[in-house]
Amino acid sequence: MSAGNAMPPTKWLCGERSIDFAARPGVMGVLNVTPDSFSDGGRYTDVDAALRHALAMVEQGADIVDVGGESTRPGAEPVPAEEERSRVVPVIRALRSAWDGLISVDTRKASVARAALEAGADIVNDVSAMRHDAEMLQTVIAFGAGVVLMHMRGEPRTMQEQPAYRDVVTEVRDHLALRMEAAVAGGLDRGRICLDPGIGFGKTVEHNLDLLAGLPALGALGRPLLVGISRKSLLGALTGRSVEERGAAGLAAGVFAVLRGAHLLRVHDVKETCDAMAVVSMLERRAALWTT
Repeated sequence: MSAGNAMPPTKWLCGERSIDFAARPGVMGVLNVTPDSFSDGGRYTDVDAALRHALAMVEQGADIVDVGGESTRPGAEPVPAEEERSRVVPVIRALRSAWDGLISVDTRKASVARAALEAGADIVNDVSAMRHDAEMLQTVIAFGAGVVLMHMRGEPRTMQEQPAYRDVVTEVRDHLALRMEAAVAGGLDRGRICLDPGIGFGKTVEHNLDLLAGLPALGALGRPLLVGISRKSLLGALTGRSVEERGAAGLAAGVFAVLRGAHLLRVHDVKETCDAMAVVSMLERRAALWTT
């Protein structure tokens, strides 16, 4: 398929696989193989432990497992590429041997993405929207990978230092549109792109709330929308709950995001999210019968 051909906004091409969100929202399970991620850092640094958790998420209904070897929490320091590769590649290789579903690597570095794709990954989830590494675009193209282009103001280390926007929804939409068109102009098939507004990445609580409410404006870009809000500080600000106690708030935010146009949720609590999405999808179908 050429980059200019139309692709349904619910369908995403990822390597030799594809996923269509027309029937129901998708669920991407988070697998952080880092010592310092904000929620589960240090729990899955061992390959066996990481594989067990990944397969548990698959059993619970995850459509995609997203493997990350560098924390992108606010204030996080960058990780050398060699160390990041050593964290993610063995886990991806083991997971690919055990499961035939979609695997994503959460990285900004082309060399890490290349090694992960060689090990069996299908998707590159790039929080920098391919701005961090000039070689990322050609790496994604060479492997025919799916790619998530996310909005982030600055770098993880500095992104929460007084973030400011005149109109956060418009600015995020325009940024994602520019990054998508640059990728397509560079040779990437538009059907391989998924967009992420970057909840919590260089945004205040008010910015995040506006983005969730304004998701339909991002949906107008014509590609699937991924929303990652699971356990984030926004939920703590709204509820006063600790990271471990934000499950219910995350489900509520995820349901709201789907009703506003999100196609894919990136979450830690896979089983609960899959249950919520099953109920929402059924109710939406039933509601449609009453409006026709």
